Amino acid sequence: MPTCLVIDTATAACSVALLEDDVVIAESHDVVGRGHAERLMPMIAALPDGGRADLILVDCGPGSFTGVRVGIAAARALGLGWEIPVQGFSATTLMAATAATGSHAETIAIAMAGGHGELFVQRFSTFPCAPLSALASLTPANAAAMVPEQDVHGSGAAALVAARGWGNAHEAFPFAKDVTDLPRIHAELPPQPIYGRDADATPAAR
Repeated sequence: MPTCLVIDTATAACSVALLEDDVVIAESHDVVGRGHAERLMPMIAALPDGGRADLILVDCGPGSFTGVRVGIAAARALGLGWEIPVQGFSATTLMAATAATGSHAETIAIAMAGGHGELFVQRFSTFPCAPLSALASLTPANAAAMVPEQDVHGSGAAALVAARGWGNAHEAFPFAKDVTDLPRIHAELPPQPIYGRDADATPAAR
């Protein structure tokens, strides 16, 4: 039976899951804030058979620059060592797919805390789960002007709802175990970072 190791370190949450035929057989998660590099490998080692699988799925972001790189580096290293494929998915799409399972709304919005007080924002249809807008990094005020959805999910949901003065905020993080909610088409990205915004540092002028 095919097995899949899922790694998610893109946000303040650090989580892993082992799936067998798309069923979660073991998982672990913790909202650590920082320290993903120290927590991730022990969490994987604690899974059955040390997390050994036929495929690795990894959250490519957006989220924490460091967290995204930690997860992808670990996934690539394990994939190379175990000689198995590594594929990616996005944090916003995973949260949208999870939120859609319990929503009656036709569209929802994801808002994640980003850098420098901005939010990573993206809108989705629920049935089927599919993006309605490109990922954007915006101030809460600009995000409020862009998002018409009543229901907003994610670590930045409260900030967006407060900025526009109406709506329902549902705080959420992407967790590895929730990848079972994700349509397979959205779990076939290359394992490369989705940063969602430009780097803070800029090259020095020649």
